[in-house]
Amino acid sequence: MPWSKNDYPDSFKNLDNAVRNKAIEIANALLRDGYEEGRAIPIALSQAKQTETGDEERPVYEIRKHDEGWQLKKKDSKKAIFIEETKDNLMEEAKRYVNRNQGELHVYNEDDSLSDTLYE
Repeated sequence: MPWSKNDYPDSFKNLDNAVRNKAIEIANALLRDGYEEGRAIPIALSQAKQTETGDEERPVYEIRKHDEGWQLKKKDSKKAIFIEETKDNLMEEAKRYVNRNQGELHVYNEDDSLSDTLYE
């Protein structure tokens, strides 16, 4: 069930209006993406507080060459989030993931030089 400015989870009731509205927006987006309410509420609460208070440190994700093609991974992580045969096949999926996680995307060339930075 989507929430509104007049109907929202109890855990949002003591938030400032701006933070509450952002939390409602994020929670509704998470529900549309298939998250259950019990998971969407704490994620939305945390992200809204970070976004509206300016305490946000955006995660950095990287698209780099990989043994099996191209990978998306969080900076300084050893584990790939997605692996695709071509960079083009990976880009759309990576963009959606990074946007959903409010991150910054660094795209590298085959020679490991930085090609592009998105969502700065």
